[in-house]
Amino acid sequence: MSDQAPFDTDVVTLTRFVMEEGRKAKGTGELTQLLNSLCTAVKAISSAVRKAGLAHLYGIAGSTNVTGDQVKKLDVLSNDLVINTLKASFSTCVLVSEEDKNALVVEVEKRGKYVVCFDPLDGSSNIDCLVSIGTIFAIYRKAGDSEPCEKDALQPGRNIVAAGYALYGSATMVVLGTECGVNGFMLDPAIGEFILVDKDMKVKKKGNLYSINEGYAKYFDPAVTEYLNKKKFPEDGSSPYGSRYVGSMVADVHRTLVYGGIFLYPANAKSPKGKLRLLYECNPMAYIMEKAGGMATTGSEAVLDVNPTDIHQRMPIVLGSSEDVQEYIDIFKKHFPK
Repeated sequence: MSDQAPFDTDVVTLTRFVMEEGRKAKGTGELTQLLNSLCTAVKAISSAVRKAGLAHLYGIAGSTNVTGDQVKKLDVLSNDLVINTLKASFSTCVLVSEEDKNALVVEVEKRGKYVVCFDPLDGSSNIDCLVSIGTIFAIYRKAGDSEPCEKDALQPGRNIVAAGYALYGSATMVVLGTECGVNGFMLDPAIGEFILVDKDMKVKKKGNLYSINEGYAKYFDPAVTEYLNKKKFPEDGSSPYGSRYVGSMVADVHRTLVYGGIFLYPANAKSPKGKLRLLYECNPMAYIMEKAGGMATTGSEAVLDVNPTDIHQRMPIVLGSSEDVQEYIDIFKKHFPK
């Protein structure tokens, strides 16, 4: 007789969760199909990440992507996995990936009503040194009855139906943001399912950590410099904020969500329009942070209010605990009044 404990039938899996939410919303089930397909891709990517060294998946794939980053072998595999599983879900019509110059319009016989923008493997520069990496996605409804095209992806973040990220760290976790809030699911390898472990996640109103690449300090604008000095040398005698920066957006944003504080990737003299991409990095993370009670700003406006003009558009972003982000906004507006 096996010593393994029987599976707890009261456990809420991600599959069960999205089915129940879809039923409450009296939906068609198409979004449930889409999210379940994304989970399949995440499981496959997680498996590839775990055995990447043994399977010779580390190293440069020999090209650069449309945004100028070197493409790793795992990037190529992850991109293919996400595209193929989304097409096979029969629920999407337009796909936008960080790895592809143009949006991909799904074949007529496989089309559904959703547009998906995604970064298949965020933080891939950290692959070879085993730092946490992830997958980021945002889902929109296609507007109108016209033939699907790239313009269907150029929607503000306020139109997001669901967004999330997968974190491939000490465990594999999916954090999913929907209209009903933010929930965290951890992959149980024994049963191959994502289990609900963090229900209705909320970010603290104020934290004690800041996350930014201070290697670019010489290029910071005066608002960022003043804000960081306030965190490091508080005038009220309180303890200074701690500094944490991984360099993988998924890892840094997840820590900010769990512990509170602020994540900054502002524009600077080297990247005057910012560096992170609006559609598949900034918008999904901003959506999750707002649904968890936090804020996300460019400095001058909420990230989710920005109207995109290009599928690979870059954008400055500051997100995290509401009081920390509001303090940054106040300083930014002092230096850059409208």
